[in-house]
Amino acid sequence: MPNTTSTDLVCFSHLRWNFVYQRPQHLMSRYAKNGRVFFVEEPIHDASGDSFLEVNNPIENIWVLVPHLAPGNSDDINVSQQRELFTKFFLEKEIVNYFFWYYTPMSLAFSDHFNPIIIIYDCMDELSAFKFAPHGLREKENELFGKADLVFTGGYSLYEAKKHKHPDVHAFPSSIDVPHFNKARTYSADPEDQASIPHPRIGFFGVLDERMDFDLVEAVAKRKPDWHFVMIGPVTKIDPNSLPNLTNIHYLGMKPYSELPDYISGWDVAMMPFAHNESTRYISPTKTPEYLAAGKPVVSTPIIDVIRQYGRHGLVNIAGTSEEFVRVVSLELENHDREEWLDNVDDLLSQNSWDKTWQKMMYLITRKLNEKQRMTSVKEQVYV
Repeated sequence: MPNTTSTDLVCFSHLRWNFVYQRPQHLMSRYAKNGRVFFVEEPIHDASGDSFLEVNNPIENIWVLVPHLAPGNSDDINVSQQRELFTKFFLEKEIVNYFFWYYTPMSLAFSDHFNPIIIIYDCMDELSAFKFAPHGLREKENELFGKADLVFTGGYSLYEAKKHKHPDVHAFPSSIDVPHFNKARTYSADPEDQASIPHPRIGFFGVLDERMDFDLVEAVAKRKPDWHFVMIGPVTKIDPNSLPNLTNIHYLGMKPYSELPDYISGWDVAMMPFAHNESTRYISPTKTPEYLAAGKPVVSTPIIDVIRQYGRHGLVNIAGTSEEFVRVVSLELENHDREEWLDNVDDLLSQNSWDKTWQKMMYLITRKLNEKQRMTSVKEQVYV
């Protein structure tokens, strides 16, 4: 059996390491316990002179690589410069035995000249449906499907949309670090910027972008002026001035992953007010199991994967309109007997963790490496 943990992992991500802590960070951190990880971010076009590669080492065995390119260059020049930067870096770091892990197909343009022992495409979202998606993303994804040895998807809906594009596709929905979010079940003291917000509190954490139904949030907030809505996370790809501006909606900004349980602990209900558009069609929100592990009742708009995994088991409330949202949240605020619900939550979450997800992924990777090794051996025997 190939020893994959002695092999370097090079991850190409559309998300930055220091952004919201989610799937890439969870998985790469687990690989880093036994091997080197090189986390390649998208370029920043701010170089005043020659292009250069910024290298940071935020935690043991993980290096974050950020290309800095001159603004105004053509796509061909940008690709050429990145090829040169990474080729030089591979030589300097003696990266010779490695596999590639793609979150963004766009990275193929500057990385397709390397020779990894295996290529994995972890398709966590339908990126082509997101606002400001790069031109040519669909074409690059099709190219990546042709090169990848394994494809993982971030949910079952996404799996159904991609399974016909590759012979070896596997669904890995959002997982959970249960002990981390279980901390929220023991209420201590509110963080300073949340302490003055009155109850009842309905909270959300995550990226505030085009996937959010802010019209719904505003409508509910107007209908229930005595409820307070706590919104935690960065605002991206939308104008901050377009956010509903009401006295009972509180935007607290982005918080470290380590502090999220402290905030959730002080909420009465957690919400997932996702919009119904192309960008949410295939999502499997990581925050669903995180809210549940925190012991908070959850109200979500009708997201397919949320309904399938949690709604049909009675673990998450589904509400599609402001009227339904108000009705369901009102019922949850009056419900003080959640013992049976928590038992069911814990039973489901016991079957799901980032550790288990990573183990299953590594099993598939090891199996694929064995297959490739056998094929190589057979070809060598044929040509002897």
